Amino acid sequence: MEISAAGRLEVRITAADVGKRVSVRSLTEHGTPGEKFTDTVGVLTSWDNGVLLITRKGGQSVRIAESALVAGKVVPSAPARRRGPAASYEELARVAARAWRPVESERLGEWELRAAAGFTRRANSVLPLGDPGVPLDEALSVVRRWYGERGLPAYVQTATGAEGTQETLCAELERRGWVREVSAELWIGAAAPLADRGEPSRVVLSRQADAGWLARYQRKGVSEVALRVLGSGPSVWFATVPGPVEGAAPAAIGRCVVDGRWAGFAAVEVDPALRRQGLGTAVMAALARQALEEGASAAWLQVETDNAAARELYAGMGFVPHHAYHHYRAPAAPEPA
Repeated sequence: MEISAAGRLEVRITAADVGKRVSVRSLTEHGTPGEKFTDTVGVLTSWDNGVLLITRKGGQSVRIAESALVAGKVVPSAPARRRGPAASYEELARVAARAWRPVESERLGEWELRAAAGFTRRANSVLPLGDPGVPLDEALSVVRRWYGERGLPAYVQTATGAEGTQETLCAELERRGWVREVSAELWIGAAAPLADRGEPSRVVLSRQADAGWLARYQRKGVSEVALRVLGSGPSVWFATVPGPVEGAAPAAIGRCVVDGRWAGFAAVEVDPALRRQGLGTAVMAALARQALEEGASAAWLQVETDNAAARELYAGMGFVPHHAYHHYRAPAAPEPA
């Protein structure tokens, strides 16, 4: 917190700092005995009618009355990272998008509207990486109409927690009644240490997702559209660890997309009866070796915020969180008068 020369806390932010990352201390309205203050760090997304809206790294919005402010200052937009490859949000967003392509897309300024018959939110949501070229309300009307014509709910994918992410857009969507349905995180790490793990002889790599791989994949009843999405990307590999019984579903599977210096991992799944045996690690190590051969040096993956087992596994492999991403769904259209 900012402290004056006289030793007093000071509020050194104003409404002109909207869009900047700030750290504030405020009086606790209903705190426990002995607790008078609370600290909040995030992007100042609005300051209207005496109320500050601050969006935290994980996407949560906090409202603070201006009258409750005790101290505040602008802080660096992104803290220094101790581990993991250097990467901007925009670079990772574009790499992740190329690894999971829709079957149909359309540009709206610097927004990309994506559709794939409803197979996953990532392939059926707007990726806003800049200015849509029209006012926000008009852009959102176009989005709702475009998805409505395809019989799909309208989603906008946003991100928080890194330099260049979209805390302000999150706040504007929430202000308009859009609902955040799902949040996850994108983690990054180095590819070489990952490749040194596991037992490569147990893993079979293929360019296509065969019937065996699909039998283990958690999304059942995969359609032709889903197969197109799964097979999309610059250089796609599927990994399989055969099951203990011939003809049974694989013991473990995984998918990797190699794109320049990046290797993106997804669909790492293990037979529940065979977990804690290193099969997931073996799958990722085999895919990482292949990625290294193609020139990749860095790795990324996406993990749900409530998947404790996966987060523990990936942390042990050297992955660290880079940013959170969210899917906002459009509110229901009002009934005609």
